[in-house]
Amino acid sequence: MAILGLDVEEAAQASAPITKTSFWKHSRAYMLAVAAYMGIFIFGYDTGLGGGVLVLPTFASEFGITGTATEVANLQGNVVSILQGGCFFGALLGAPITTRIGRKWSLIGSCVVFLAGGAIQTASSGSLAQFYVGRLVCGLGVGTMSMVCPTYVSELSPKEIRGKVTGLFQVIVVIGVAFSYWINYGVTFINPSRGAVQWRIPIGFQLVPVGIMLCFLPFLKESPRWLATKHREDAALDNLAWIRKASPDDPDVQAEFAEIVAAIREEEHASKGSSWREIFAKGNPIRFIIAFLIFTFQQWSGQNSISYFAPTIFKSIGIKGASSSLLASGIYGIVKIIATGVFIAFGIERFGRKKSLALGLGLMSMFLWIIGAIFHTHPPDANAATVSSASIGMAVMIYLFVVPYCFSVGPVPWVYCSEIFNNRTRAYGLMTAAASQWFWNFFVSRFTPNMVIALSNGGIPVDLAQFFFFAAINIISCGLALLLPETKGLSLESMDVLFGSVTKEQREADIARRAADQAERSQEEEKEARKHLEEV
Repeated sequence: MAILGLDVEEAAQASAPITKTSFWKHSRAYMLAVAAYMGIFIFGYDTGLGGGVLVLPTFASEFGITGTATEVANLQGNVVSILQGGCFFGALLGAPITTRIGRKWSLIGSCVVFLAGGAIQTASSGSLAQFYVGRLVCGLGVGTMSMVCPTYVSELSPKEIRGKVTGLFQVIVVIGVAFSYWINYGVTFINPSRGAVQWRIPIGFQLVPVGIMLCFLPFLKESPRWLATKHREDAALDNLAWIRKASPDDPDVQAEFAEIVAAIREEEHASKGSSWREIFAKGNPIRFIIAFLIFTFQQWSGQNSISYFAPTIFKSIGIKGASSSLLASGIYGIVKIIATGVFIAFGIERFGRKKSLALGLGLMSMFLWIIGAIFHTHPPDANAATVSSASIGMAVMIYLFVVPYCFSVGPVPWVYCSEIFNNRTRAYGLMTAAASQWFWNFFVSRFTPNMVIALSNGGIPVDLAQFFFFAAINIISCGLALLLPETKGLSLESMDVLFGSVTKEQREADIARRAADQAERSQEEEKEARKHLEEV
């Protein structure tokens, strides 16, 4: 069956059969992934932090978030979106940096940058310009992490569990978002007379997980695939064997390593040693197009719109005030954690990437049509004395909407884009993916406060058009998702066969040649060792 011109069945046969293995066997891969993904916790936490801090009266008072509705909306949009702007440039800078110095040291550097930005924000005292600088610097660190972390984790994950391990990305993101909601909710109980303490606690907390991460990073193993691209094959083999909890002489380790090296040598030969040329090599441009489109679909799926309109609907059913709104958001965050965690644990490897993505987008579109229809026929009344059945129905639809999001365009784009690129373009591919995500995230977060004004001025047609607009986009996205090739169960090196960069026969010949060279090298080393013993 050919999809996008790719022979999927042939590609699937190019990888070895999948065998079920215990959690203990792959425990080191999970351990390294969790350590690296502590930075992704900040991805979620910082994303949800800005909007929550803005509603705190002490923050608005100290930084002068006052004026007309339009002026306040612009200030709020700047505070939230400047982080996304920094993340966009951090993602762009991350690719050449991690290609040159490796995944491990790139993560260490991004942690240092983030800690500097967090310290600037926490130390801000009435200076909005200083706070902006801190947010921008934090964004550079988060943006770099957002492309380096999935690159690193995908490169060390066994193909049998790669979906689960890389899918932890979105689990950690939603946990970070939920933490920001609940910490922001918790500080509302602090007496505003204590001043800056109220807003400095959620701002300062972001330094804790990154500080812990920085303590762990020096002990992490460098990516075996990155080491192999730098022709440090002995170190690459040792790291691969350690991660797989096996000896370097283990047949499975030797076979996996032979496939890695064979693929890298093919890539070098095709591009004459220059990694950036491989972006335009056969079978590669389509991967970059997919990375851009899949994250465009994610950001325009309506999730941000729903998150924005949720407080208005909750307010209409009697949940009023800053603390109550944050409480409702906190519950929304818990729903996302549970739904995402269940899918990554039990669904990603069972149902695959394509089916999960298409089904989730279809269900999201359905819920958006329902919410939009109810909103149009029974618009929420913020001054209602009693709770209407229509308002309850909309609230239920909001929580139901987020469930298919959590098993489709929430985690799947990160899993998919972590898999499809070859070893020498993976950093640039994840750069494209992360930069696309942050670009659209910036656009949405910057203009969301201005949409609030349209809604508060009776702009029901505006919100109605948005619900139906996002519903239509999800239908289109669902159709395009069905055209994607399935990557479940394939090794990272098999992606070249899947996307037509190399034929199955050529890859098998290169692997056999590499395995023979490795066996000959081992025999020579054994002879030298025996000769040395005889001499002794």
